[in-house]
Amino acid sequence: MKLSTKLKIGTMGALGAGLFLIAPGKRADKEAYAPFQNRNIAHRGLFEADQSIPENSLAAFARAVEAGYGIELDVQLSKDGKVVVFHDGDLKRICGVDQPVDALTLKQLKKLSLCGTEERIPLFKEVLELVDGRVPIIVELKAGGHDKLLCGKVRAILEEYDGEYCMESFDPRIVGWFKKHMPQVVRGQLSCPAESFKKGTSALQSFVLSHVMMNCVSRPQFIAYQIGPQPFTVRLAERLGAKKVCWTSHDPANEQLYDTVIFEHYRPKVWYNVNKKA
Repeated sequence: MKLSTKLKIGTMGALGAGLFLIAPGKRADKEAYAPFQNRNIAHRGLFEADQSIPENSLAAFARAVEAGYGIELDVQLSKDGKVVVFHDGDLKRICGVDQPVDALTLKQLKKLSLCGTEERIPLFKEVLELVDGRVPIIVELKAGGHDKLLCGKVRAILEEYDGEYCMESFDPRIVGWFKKHMPQVVRGQLSCPAESFKKGTSALQSFVLSHVMMNCVSRPQFIAYQIGPQPFTVRLAERLGAKKVCWTSHDPANEQLYDTVIFEHYRPKVWYNVNKKA
């Protein structure tokens, strides 16, 4: 076999392997994605920049519902296995307590103030009861030491919920879990530039995750990428059918570039570009 032929075969094989790694899943059903298409989603609820109405609080979610915005929120487990809505892995920034969230029971967590207000860490069920199907929800699952347990508990809660929602996570294995166990639910892969990944993530892991090279595990139907330059692999996955979702927007101009906008600290229209093709 000629060297040129071998090189062509090798190149084609490498391209095929690359496409296998980054290809998204089957396009989200138009009807299933309709609640999110061309819609502004309030990041951690409609909270205030000074946290006088804190992020991921019932007050912030109530404001978002009243305004008609969709909601993005974060879920993780307490020490006693309750699904709570909270972003950080530890309580220091929001509650002033230097402890991991999963080191405290729900009873202990409920004693803590969110940013010095009267608001408390809500249960996922409490948020769903408040929203009551009035606006769609993007549920982000935070990776931790009990991911399968968290996934199962979230599924059980959502199976009793009569509202519109989709799932996302930075961890492709979590997204892949929902691909297997709730294939009818729209799912998304969260990502960001390699340098933005948290401490403890290796350089190799950061590169792979930032370039969505684990889509082979999650087969997401949308990619929620941090606003800014995107790697070619992300743009290619979008060209192959993944919906384009951005976080976190501080400018309505982002609406022209994405299917769904996750925003904070301004008041955009609920819907935008309503004549844009889904």
